[in-house]
Amino acid sequence: QLQLVESGGDLVQPGGSLRLSCVVSGRTLRTLDSYAVGWFRQAPGKEREGVSCVSGRGGRTDYADSVKGRFTISRDNAKNTVFLQMNSLKPEDTAVYYCAANFYSGCSLNPSSFSNWGQGTQVTVSS
Repeated sequence: QLQLVESGGDLVQPGGSLRLSCVVSGRTLRTLDSYAVGWFRQAPGKEREGVSCVSGRGGRTDYADSVKGRFTISRDNAKNTVFLQMNSLKPEDTAVYYCAANFYSGCSLNPSSFSNWGQGTQVTVSS
């Protein structure tokens, strides 16, 4: 059983930046690079969608087309933390952002691929 805690959400103006953090913990936690970790988001009235992921094998990354070139996922194994750097934010990026993790899995932007989830952090992009 893993625990994931997101932070870093805020109200930001269009064109601004935020960095989200996801701290992973748990009694059975192995080294963080053994886990695939994904970032997902859900806007009001919409389905949860994949934003970015990093695999648990080799660190392969993937991004949704809507965020490519603007968002960057990274991982600090020593701190058991995965980051999502978000630049050039747009109003359509407004959503609750969630991180999710699976042991020794590949990178996936499909929410159904993950079984361990955090509670989410709110990102609002508005002038």
